Amino acid sequence: MRIEYEIKLGFKDVMIRPKRSTLKSRAQVSLERTFTFRNSEKKWSGVPIIAANMDTVGTFEMAVALSKEKIVTAVHKHYSLEEWDRFLTNQPDSIYEYIAVSTGTGKDDEEKIKQIMAKHPKIQFLCIDVANGYSEHFVEFVKRARKHFPGKTILAGNVVTGEMVEELILAGADIVKVGIGPGSVCTTRIKTGVGYPQLSAIIECADAAHGLGGHIISDGGCKIPGDVAKAFGGGADFVMLGGMFAGHDESGGEIITENGKKFRLFYGMSSQTAMDKHSGGVAEYRASEGKTVKVPYKGPVAETVKDILGGVRSTCTYVGASQLRELSKRTTFIRVQEQHNEVFGN
Repeated sequence: MRIEYEIKLGFKDVMIRPKRSTLKSRAQVSLERTFTFRNSEKKWSGVPIIAANMDTVGTFEMAVALSKEKIVTAVHKHYSLEEWDRFLTNQPDSIYEYIAVSTGTGKDDEEKIKQIMAKHPKIQFLCIDVANGYSEHFVEFVKRARKHFPGKTILAGNVVTGEMVEELILAGADIVKVGIGPGSVCTTRIKTGVGYPQLSAIIECADAAHGLGGHIISDGGCKIPGDVAKAFGGGADFVMLGGMFAGHDESGGEIITENGKKFRLFYGMSSQTAMDKHSGGVAEYRASEGKTVKVPYKGPVAETVKDILGGVRSTCTYVGASQLRELSKRTTFIRVQEQHNEVFGN
């Protein structure tokens, strides 16, 4: 046993210090970025926000809505091949730039993504998602995916330390998902005691990834637009959002009405709700590591997107960044006096 005494920070533990700026308006700020990915060698341009691959968020309807904003949706893995066929039949070619096929690491998962990619070769992104990205099995799966899909841009995770980011990039991942436990409906930290404060994880993992020409996604912990800005300021190339995209017309989750008010269910993919729905219940050898909450109905997701992007643009004007790619270079974080315990939140 050993203890690390260096302070690690979450989003609540810092603010961004304002700096002189020549910008006159938020309208002068561009949030689009262009990346060339290390292993796929593909170029992509868009707004680097991703809807999480949860069945309450990463829906086909969400993909259609967010693609209009040049935002990616990691479509959840529980759609069948037939459902993918029906969805893509009448979609414009531009949709392929902004959707990712999500998968686990089982044999059935592997066969299913091969079928989807064979039938729809225009899809660019593959999201390989597990709760614990530290297993040898996961690394081997990433290697096989790179071999089978040499021209696809692979997202893989989740991890929270630089050495594992490097291993996944060298195994074939282009973009590594960073975050264990910060999500609003994730209970991993409560059930297992495992986790890492999200902002420190971003800073350390971004440094590791960028040293190899790779990229990272900050996955989890963003509750407000200011958190999204802090994630980008810390060096994240992409930010993945779950709870902020829940509760909309385009979201998944059962709609319920209580006392005349509408809600949608939102739950983690390791929750009792998700495992009852997709796996016939929680396996005897494991515990649920997610919870189910009722999210107030928010209407079309387009309004939430405007709020998020408007907040990030405003951050850029406060530090004088005319483009999103400049934000991390112009960010100075100030630690707030009271340190918040991140075990149970972000």
